[in-house]
Amino acid sequence: MEDQAAGRKDPDGAYGTPQKYDPTFKGPIYDRGCTDVICCVLLVIAIVGYVVVGVVAWTHGDPRKVIYPTDSRGQFCGQQGTPNEKKPFLFYFDIVKCASPLVLLEFQCPTTQICVSKCPDRYLTYLSAYNSRTPSELEYYRHFCVPEFKNLQKAPIKVLKDKECPAMIIPSTPLARRCFPAIRAKKGVIMVGNETTYDDGHGRRRNVTELLEGAKKANVVLETRQLAMKIFEDYTVSWYWIIIGLVIAMVASLIFIVLLRFLAGIMVWVMIVMVILVLGYGIFHCYMEYAKLKGEAGSDVSLKDLGFQTDLRVYLHLRQTWLAFMIILCIVEVVIILLLIFLRKRILIAIALIREASRAIGHIMMSLLFPLCTFFLLCLCIAYWASTAVFLSTSNEAVYKVFNETACQFSGQTCKPETFNTSNVTKLCPDAQCLFAFYGGETAYHKYLIILQFFNVFMFFWLANFVIALGQVTLAGAFASYYWAFKKPDDMPAFPLFSAFGRALRYHTGSLAFGSLILAIVQVIRVTLEYLDHRLKAADNKFAKFLLSCLKCCFWCLEKFIKFLNRNAYIMIAVYGTNFCTSARNAFFLLMRNIIRVAVLDKVTDFLFFLGKLLIVGSVGILAFFFFTQRIKLVQDTAPPLNYYWVPILTVIVGSYLIAHGFFSVYGMCVDTLFLCFCEDLERNDGSPERPYYMSPELSEILLKGNLEPSKSADSQG
Repeated sequence: MEDQAAGRKDPDGAYGTPQKYDPTFKGPIYDRGCTDVICCVLLVIAIVGYVVVGVVAWTHGDPRKVIYPTDSRGQFCGQQGTPNEKKPFLFYFDIVKCASPLVLLEFQCPTTQICVSKCPDRYLTYLSAYNSRTPSELEYYRHFCVPEFKNLQKAPIKVLKDKECPAMIIPSTPLARRCFPAIRAKKGVIMVGNETTYDDGHGRRRNVTELLEGAKKANVVLETRQLAMKIFEDYTVSWYWIIIGLVIAMVASLIFIVLLRFLAGIMVWVMIVMVILVLGYGIFHCYMEYAKLKGEAGSDVSLKDLGFQTDLRVYLHLRQTWLAFMIILCIVEVVIILLLIFLRKRILIAIALIREASRAIGHIMMSLLFPLCTFFLLCLCIAYWASTAVFLSTSNEAVYKVFNETACQFSGQTCKPETFNTSNVTKLCPDAQCLFAFYGGETAYHKYLIILQFFNVFMFFWLANFVIALGQVTLAGAFASYYWAFKKPDDMPAFPLFSAFGRALRYHTGSLAFGSLILAIVQVIRVTLEYLDHRLKAADNKFAKFLLSCLKCCFWCLEKFIKFLNRNAYIMIAVYGTNFCTSARNAFFLLMRNIIRVAVLDKVTDFLFFLGKLLIVGSVGILAFFFFTQRIKLVQDTAPPLNYYWVPILTVIVGSYLIAHGFFSVYGMCVDTLFLCFCEDLERNDGSPERPYYMSPELSEILLKGNLEPSKSADSQG
C-alpha cells in the first residue's frame, strides 16, 4: 500500500496502469474535441420536450385554483374581474354536513357553498328572518343565499326545498378564506357566540359540538394552514432582519476566506478552537436552561406525553428538551475533539494543501464569485420546475358530482349543472344536488398528467445536476491550469475561469449531460421509493417495508458514490478532455492507487472545511437567537414581535449554511483538483531535471515528506 500511496505502479495492476511520461503534456489540453455527442443531442431534445410540456401546462393550467376557494359552481371567490370579486369568503349552507365521511373521500362538503362578502355575525334562521317585522333582517339574510335568489316573497318552505338559502346562519369567522363557526371555550364549555345550542332552522335545537365536528372535517388541514399563516406573518415582519442576518453570514464567510488566503495555518487552528468554544457555550446554555426549569409547573412533562404541538415554543418550557439538546451537543463536542486528537499530525499536511489552494484562488479571485452564477442557474431550474408543477396540477377541469342527504343510486356519480334539473336524477332523488366536487378530467391529456409530472421531476433533477456539473468542471479547469503552469502564474491563461467555462460548454456538454443523467436516474428512483414508503406506512406488510428500507439504503449509498465519482471524473474531463466513461475510469483507478492519500488528506480537508462552515453558521445562529428572543438589551425594542421566533432563526441558520457552503465549495473543488493533479504529477514525473514535478516546493516538501530537492519542483525550474 505504501507503493500505491507514493504513486508507484502496483505489481498486479489491480488499480489500472499509471500514466506514462508524455513530454508533450503541458497541463490542461486546450486542443480537444467534442465528447459524448449523443448525450448532448439527447439533452437538447429533452430540453425542447420540457419547454413543450411547460407551454402545454401554462395553456391548460390555472393557478387560481390554488389561491382562491371554489364555490359549488366551480367559481372562484374573490377573483378580480368576476362577479365574485367583492366576495372573498366561502360560506357553507349547512356546515354540520361537513362531518360526513364523504369529506375525506371527495374533499368536498355535501352542502351548497357560495361566495360571500363577509361571514355572518349573528344567529338567525330563515323562518325568523322571513317573519321579522324589520325588512332589514331578511335583506341581510339574502346575502347568504344563492345569487339568483331575488323573490323575497317566496314561501320559506319552497325556498328551503329549492336550496336557495340556508336554513340558518350562525356567527362565523373567516379562516383560510372560509367561514367557520366562531367557536370558543368558556370554563370548559364549547360555545358559539354566547350560546351552547342553536336552532337548525327546522324547529330543532342542536348542540354546538356538532358545528365543531363539521368545522374540523370541513378543512382537513385546518391546523396546518393556521400554522402556515402564522409563519407567513412572521416572515412579513422579520424578512429584512433575515436579510441582514444573511448579509452578516456572507461578509463573515468572505472575511474568513480572505484571511484563509493569507493566514491559512493560523486561521485553521483559530477555527478549530472557536468551534470547540461555540459548542461548549451551547452545552453551558442548555444546562443553565435545564437547571432554571427545575421545579417549575409542567416542566417535567415528557416529550412523548406532550405529543406534537404546532406552537414549538411549548417544547422550550420542558426540561427534557434542553436535556436532549445538551446530550446532542456533548456528543458532537466529544466526537470533534477525538477526531482532532487522532488527526493532529494529518491536519498539518491538510493545512499545506489548503495553503496551496489559497494561492490558486489568489490568482483566480473570480472563482469566489462563480458560485453565484451556479446559484442563479439553479434558481431558474427550480422556478421553472415549480411553476410547471403548479400549472400541471391545476390544469384539470371542474368535476361535478351528485350529492344527496338520503339514499340514492346516483350518489357520487358525475353530473352537469346545466342539464341536471331536467335529468332523471332529480325525479328519482328529489333532494339530490349537482355540486362542484374537485378538479379532474377524462380526456387523454388529463389521463397522462401523472406522466407529465414525472417527466417534470426527472428533468428538474437532470438540469439541476447538469448546472452543478458545469460549475464543477469550470472550477476544476481553472485550478488545473494553475497547477500545470510550470511558471506560476506566468504560464496561466489570461482568464482561466472564462476559458474553462467556454471549453466546458463547447466541448463537454455531452459528458456533463451523461454524468448528470446517471445521477438524475438514481435520484428519481430514490424519490419513487420515498413515495412508496409513504404510501405503505399504513400497511401491515413488514416484509415489504423491510425490502423498501433496504432499497432506500442501497440507492442512498449509490447516489453518494456516483456524486463522488462524477466530481473526480469532471476534474479529469477538465484536464484531459476525455469522454465521461474514460474520465470516470481513470479518476477511479488513480484514486485507488493513492487510496491512503485520499483517506488522509482529502477527507481531513473536508473535515476542516466542515468546521469552518459550522463556525460561521453557529456564530450567526447564536446572534440570531439572542436578537429574535430579545435578549440583547441594546436592540431589545428593535426585534419584531413574532408568533414563532424559531421561524427567522431557522431561516437565518439554513441560509447561512448555504452561503458558507457556496464559498467553501470553491475551496473544496480547488483542493480536490490540486490533489488529483498532484497524484497525476507523481505518476507522470519523477522530479528529475528531465521530468520535473509541477507542484510547488512547499507542497512537495509536505506531501513527499521532504524526499524531494526543492530544485526539482516546478517553481524552482522557473
